[in-house]
Amino acid sequence: MSDPVFRRILLKLSGEALIGSQGFGIDPVTVARVAEEVDEVRKLGVQIGIVVGGGNFIRGVAASESGIDRVVADQMGMLATVINGLALQDALEKFGCHTRVTTAIEIREVAEPFIRRRSVRHLEKGRVVIFAAGTGSPYFSTDTAAALRAVEIKADVILKATKVDGVYDADPQKFSQAKMFSRINYLDVLARGLKVMDTTAISMCMDNSVPIIVFNLNVPGNLKRVILGEKVGSLVSR
Repeated sequence: MSDPVFRRILLKLSGEALIGSQGFGIDPVTVARVAEEVDEVRKLGVQIGIVVGGGNFIRGVAASESGIDRVVADQMGMLATVINGLALQDALEKFGCHTRVTTAIEIREVAEPFIRRRSVRHLEKGRVVIFAAGTGSPYFSTDTAAALRAVEIKADVILKATKVDGVYDADPQKFSQAKMFSRINYLDVLARGLKVMDTTAISMCMDNSVPIIVFNLNVPGNLKRVILGEKVGSLVSR
C-alpha cells in the first residue's frame, strides 16, 4: 500500500453530509459510514482535524432572512455544529477511534474549549479532533472556521468534502455541460465567483498557502484515495 502524502489534514464536512436520505437532522447510518472512512485514514498514521457545519439543522444566513436576528441565527448555527460534532464523536469512538470535540464557545459540560496547543497535542497523540461552533463569532461561516483552524494547527491541506466530484465552472447538478477543473488557483476561484468556500476562507488559505482539495464524499473510499495521493477531485492552490 502507498504511504499517505499528507501528515496532518483538516477535513471540512457540511452538516448536509450527515443527513443521508432523511432530508433533515442526522442519519446514523450515514454518520457511521463517514466515521468508518475517517478511522481508516487515521489508521494510516494521518492526524485528522474536522470542522463540521450545521446546515442539516439551521443555516444562520437563511434563518436571518426569515426574520431572526443575524447574530442570534448564527449562534443557533454554532450550537447545531456542536450537535453534529457530538454525533460524529460517538460514531468514531464506536470504531475505537479516540476523539475530542472542542468548541469555540464555552460548553464545558459537553465539550472542551478550543485551545490551540492542546488540540495539536491531541492530534500528535493520534486522536481525531472535531472543531465545533465555527469561529465562535457571528458573521463567519464554518468554511472560514475550517481555514482558520487549518492555519492554526498547521494542516498540510484542507479536504473539502462535497456531494459533487470537484470544482466546476457551473453547477453540475443544473448544467450538464459544466466543466470540472483538475486544478485551479485561488485567484481564479475568487474572480469566477466559484462556490468552493466563501471568499474569506479562500483568501485566508491563499495568504497562508494552504491548498484545498474538493472531492465527492459520497463515493466510498474517496477520502482514502485523496490521502494516498490519487487524482481525485479538484486542487485549489497557487
